[in-house]
Amino acid sequence: MEANSIQEVMDFAVKSFQPEKAAGIDAVIQFNISGEQGGDYFVTIRDKQLNMEPGVATKPRLTLGANAQDIVNMFNGRMNPMQAYMQGKVQVRGDMGLAMRLANIFKPPSR
Repeated sequence: MEANSIQEVMDFAVKSFQPEKAAGIDAVIQFNISGEQGGDYFVTIRDKQLNMEPGVATKPRLTLGANAQDIVNMFNGRMNPMQAYMQGKVQVRGDMGLAMRLANIFKPPSR
């Protein structure tokens, strides 16, 4: 699957959530997306359920920031997420352990 917009990436994230891998996570994660198609979203993961909403959370455990096009590029495999982080294209504030665990609770897109 190839995404062309941030909305497609967000929709895929909701559909690819693997509840069994989210056992024990009770967190609010804020996404601050800049650029064209940007916006603020927050995800609540609790009781092996995921809920995504537009807006700003009051006390997120983790905040991730990036440009919308960079997120689409990472999703499509055109940009390595770790390299993007090291280059400052992805900003992470808060619980780094949770940030590392996020990659494992979603099924990867089929290419």
